[in-house]
Amino acid sequence: MKRAVARHLLYPGSFDPPTLGHLDLIRRGHALFPSLTVAVLRNGGKNPLFSVEERVGLLRGMTRGMRGVDVASFDGLLVDYLKRFRAPVVLRGLRVVSDFEYEFQMALMNRKLDPDFEVLYLMPDERFSYLSSSLVREVARLGGSVSRFVPAEVARRVHEALRPRGAGAKRVAGKAPV
Repeated sequence: MKRAVARHLLYPGSFDPPTLGHLDLIRRGHALFPSLTVAVLRNGGKNPLFSVEERVGLLRGMTRGMRGVDVASFDGLLVDYLKRFRAPVVLRGLRVVSDFEYEFQMALMNRKLDPDFEVLYLMPDERFSYLSSSLVREVARLGGSVSRFVPAEVARRVHEALRPRGAGAKRVAGKAPV
């Protein structure tokens, strides 16, 4: 089967919160493709720090001024979402060996669901090879500064989201503490 030339790169993930490692992959992926969509997954199985709408907003702020970069959200199967784009390729980052094992399994499953599924793996800049959203959340929960790991606005929002607001205050994604 003859494939169309890929013109669009799709970078899916939870981005909770988006990090400088994510931004590194967005910049490097966009240097390779004229059009890139950062796609925030709606995953009901997780307990996110930020709502999908908040993560989309943070990513839009991080990519402001990058022509050809869009931020959207999706739910359901990635292969179904990909059908909205002409000849898309999926971007995924690989930091450590465990990332490879997981990503390899996911790519094979997606290819079983759609034989035309293509994925491009990029390793982040070595400055970000250890960085993950879950580590950023953990450092922030324990009172550490995350300003070296995320853009300034994201750091402010992470600390704001985790700051206790009175005895028994609890933040629910997308809502004020209750």
